[in-house]
Amino acid sequence: MPRAGLDPAAVVAAAAGLADEIGLANVTMGLLAERLGVRAPSLYKHVTSQADLNRRIAVLALTELGDELRDALQGRSGRDALAAAARTMRAFVVEHPGRYSATIRLNADGPEDPIAVAGTRVLGSLAAVLTGYPLGPADTVHAMRMMRSLFIGFAVIESAGGFEMDTSVDDSFEWLIAFVDRGLQATVNGRDSATAR
Repeated sequence: MPRAGLDPAAVVAAAAGLADEIGLANVTMGLLAERLGVRAPSLYKHVTSQADLNRRIAVLALTELGDELRDALQGRSGRDALAAAARTMRAFVVEHPGRYSATIRLNADGPEDPIAVAGTRVLGSLAAVLTGYPLGPADTVHAMRMMRSLFIGFAVIESAGGFEMDTSVDDSFEWLIAFVDRGLQATVNGRDSATAR
């Protein structure tokens, strides 16, 4: 009989918290069971396997990030929206490195897969940011990939302690936002505006 109050959501939330503390690769059913005060076999009443647990952590992470992006972008457009999205992504990854790492290299099994549904919400927010820039439809996917690569990549390096120079990391991030904003403003249908004339 499952422990009272323990359900799949509680198991996944505890696993996500543990992943943020010790890294996703170090989360085992044994450690999670210890965290929850149950025996490891009890967890299999709530998740089917380690892989299932990791997928559920990824769904949780994408859902949380999607919610935070939605809230951060309310009433914003252009550079203001870009900066809000960038800062939100950075903060989420720095605060939740373990759970976010579960989202990397994870493929959805179809459009109804919870991974796809949660990921679509994140991408929808990024697409909304781009409506404030002169991009052609063909460039939107490229621009979304660029934003994820730059802003999330920056946060992954930061959370791993990879920035060791004396210059302020916050200043570097703000510089990056300004750089991306200028680049997006200068883009017209995949070409730099200077060469598009």
